[in-house]
Amino acid sequence: MPFWNSSKMDMVPEQDALPGRAESIRIPAAHEVLGNPLIAPFPDGFETIVVGMGCFWGAERVFWQHAGVWTTAVGYAGGYTPHPTYEEVCGGRTGHTEVVLAVYDPSQTSYGEMLRTFWEGHDPTQGMAQGNDVGTQYRSAIYCADGAQKVKAEASRDMFQEALDALGMGGITTEIAIGGPFYYAEAYHQQYLAKNPNGYCGLGGTGVACPIGVARLG
Repeated sequence: MPFWNSSKMDMVPEQDALPGRAESIRIPAAHEVLGNPLIAPFPDGFETIVVGMGCFWGAERVFWQHAGVWTTAVGYAGGYTPHPTYEEVCGGRTGHTEVVLAVYDPSQTSYGEMLRTFWEGHDPTQGMAQGNDVGTQYRSAIYCADGAQKVKAEASRDMFQEALDALGMGGITTEIAIGGPFYYAEAYHQQYLAKNPNGYCGLGGTGVACPIGVARLG
């Protein structure tokens, strides 16, 4: 077995990542709040966004409350280990970050509005952490469906950085990349704060509004 010894702030090298498993984790058939399926196929013409904002419990609630969102789910992305468990991700040896998948109706909202919610909903300047949650699994990330989404995500980052700069705040550390596999998290994590209204939510933004131009990204 490969030996890798580092801090929670360092990404595991691919060759030292855990092997994972072939079988997927079982999850509920329907969303606890919205009532729609968590797994594709989704309605024709609907679009998706996958983002990491720290602990995924609070991040998912932000998106299921967003107008035009049809369903949401939490999971793991950006790493190497297939179908990881929560314990494996938290151990820092899968390379994944905690993410939210949101499926939305583009006739009611837009990718730009999804990005606005992402930027304003957390602090994207913290590197491998979000508030008191420390580790690579809490890093800020946008995993794009295609190149067009990636261009828009990068443009939105630049707009938000200008807003942060104007207030003397730090540089954005958000990872923006074409997305690889999205692995669903365990059933008890799905819509966690709907089932546990007083549960932990470490989500906190910078207090800086994302420029209105992001909405025009579509």
